Amino acid sequence: LGVVAVLGLEAAAPGECELTRLLQDKLQYEMRLQYMKHYFPIGYTVQVQYEEVLRPSNITRLRNGTVSEVALRYLWFHISSQAVLRIREVLPEKHPSWRYTQELAWLFDALGEEYSQYRQTDVEEVVTDVVKLLHSAGAESRRKPVRPKALLDNCLKVMRMLYGAPCEWGLG
Repeated sequence: LGVVAVLGLEAAAPGECELTRLLQDKLQYEMRLQYMKHYFPIGYTVQVQYEEVLRPSNITRLRNGTVSEVALRYLWFHISSQAVLRIREVLPEKHPSWRYTQELAWLFDALGEEYSQYRQTDVEEVVTDVVKLLHSAGAESRRKPVRPKALLDNCLKVMRMLYGAPCEWGLG
């Protein structure tokens, strides 16, 4: 029964498509540039765990390792929502980027409701291991500096890879 449920989830759910479309709108280049670069000091970085940086090349490697699209979307959600939290941690409430990151966090919270149906047993072990690492206290020592804009750039690129075709997004 679990296999049938996972196979049924290969196509992105309508709720996922709508929320990721809204995220795509929020992550437009001009907004990322303004809120994640211009409103931060030159060269500013956020300390993140190595696992919190998800690039298109990571997705390609995992796909070649036969990780399902469902598991990849689950992984993207966990890493991207964690990245938004990392950025929010460094912002005072009066910062010009506060409201923007709040709106991103709300969209990820709503997307989290869509993913609440997933059980970690439904996705490949390699993905559950990374998700566990993201939320474990021991991984805090494995940090690297990353620019806030780079985190959201990767979030958008990977989101387009994972949702563009199943959600039938046009190019642009």
